[in-house]
Amino acid sequence: MKLLRVGPVGAERPALLDASGALRDLSGLVPDIDGALLADEGKLARLRTAAASGELPRLDAAGLRTGPPVARIGKIVCIGLNYHDHARETGATPPAEPILFMKAPDTVVGPDDTVLVPRDSVKTDWEVELAVVIGRTARYLENDAQALAAVAGYAVAHDVSERAFQIERGGQWDKGKNCETFNPLGPWLVTADEVPDPQALGLRLWVNGELKQDGTTAEQIFPVAEVVRYVSRFMTLYPGDIINTGTPSGVAMGHPEPKPYLRAGDVVELEIDGLGRQRQELKGA
Repeated sequence: MKLLRVGPVGAERPALLDASGALRDLSGLVPDIDGALLADEGKLARLRTAAASGELPRLDAAGLRTGPPVARIGKIVCIGLNYHDHARETGATPPAEPILFMKAPDTVVGPDDTVLVPRDSVKTDWEVELAVVIGRTARYLENDAQALAAVAGYAVAHDVSERAFQIERGGQWDKGKNCETFNPLGPWLVTADEVPDPQALGLRLWVNGELKQDGTTAEQIFPVAEVVRYVSRFMTLYPGDIINTGTPSGVAMGHPEPKPYLRAGDVVELEIDGLGRQRQELKGA
């Protein structure tokens, strides 16, 4: 299934994109798309049955905002330097173990919402990423099969980063990763049954119409299953939690000088095979 949430900020309703591409209203069946729903196999089965029946009310998508596809996200765990080609372009040694950092859930916005360039920013950067959405409580997972069984689905994430804040202002990466609007998510949560191999997905990103990133999850240093298993050894993952799994090469930081960092007025578009497309206009904070 392709699950999404549509409507004004703070008043989104749950919806589904059916096999024909029509937008269907789920608000008569479930209150929202969140961890409680993703952990409930019975409710998910009812949604699949309702979608197949063709009886769900149709929504007019014209002028309707798409919000983040998951509500009430508990935490966002991010993986740094997780692509061989990205490590090469930044001159970094590939890590021996996954690099973990966190983004606050309040950085999440809809896939086409405005992204704000922080005040005093000179190095706002783009990063297209595969987001893994957790569907069952996961702690101390022992193997890849258990890890993939804990995945509810996948989505497109834009891990916007301010590199000067992240690298040059002391401490850890948090200052460059948690500015408001720095995690557009969606448009859809695509359930795991529609993504048979998360290591065979193309990722692309454009800035002002120019292709900047054109990669594949096959380049991941630590594949999805290994990442989920690894993270579960350090923290408990709950339904509705998200893992952003890293970005391929092509970020502004990897370009020669002068590096083309983002500014107000720029337009960023990004997509992942089968998971949909985002578009954001940047404005000053």
